[in-house]
Amino acid sequence: MPSRPIATCRAARRSARWCWSRDVTQDLAVTPAFVIPASELSERFSRSSGPGGQGVNTADSRVELSFDVARSPSVPPHLRHRILYRLGGRLSAGILTVTASEHRAQLQNRAAARERMARLLRDAAAAPPPARRPTRPTRGSKERRIAEKKRRGSIKEGRRGGWDRN
Repeated sequence: MPSRPIATCRAARRSARWCWSRDVTQDLAVTPAFVIPASELSERFSRSSGPGGQGVNTADSRVELSFDVARSPSVPPHLRHRILYRLGGRLSAGILTVTASEHRAQLQNRAAARERMARLLRDAAAAPPPARRPTRPTRGSKERRIAEKKRRGSIKEGRRGGWDRN
């Protein structure tokens, strides 16, 4: 991964030094067979709340990672239908957006957002579990249930009274 200088970095503005950042615009591997190209992902940066000291008001460390699930050519049709159905409440016009602002550094938030997006898509694209095959109760479980009912009934019958009639 090549490093590149960022001229708009605070340190670069204050002095002649450069700030270096790693380029993390790689394809997003959801599963080994399902990879989203970097060109279909879009990132937006904004100011984050939380810790950061004096730099919190100048650094755009919050990351919004967006992916258009409905119009993406890299998502197979059967997976697209499953993802749209399972993530319907999180989508806005077919676009899935994930935010990350838990770290102070933008680079760490970018990695966290990418991991969160991959986990969401991996869980949504997973095959549904097999349907439950109904089973019948065993003879032993029926006998235990009836015996317990009789025991509870005899306890309640003892509460009825009738002991003062003599």
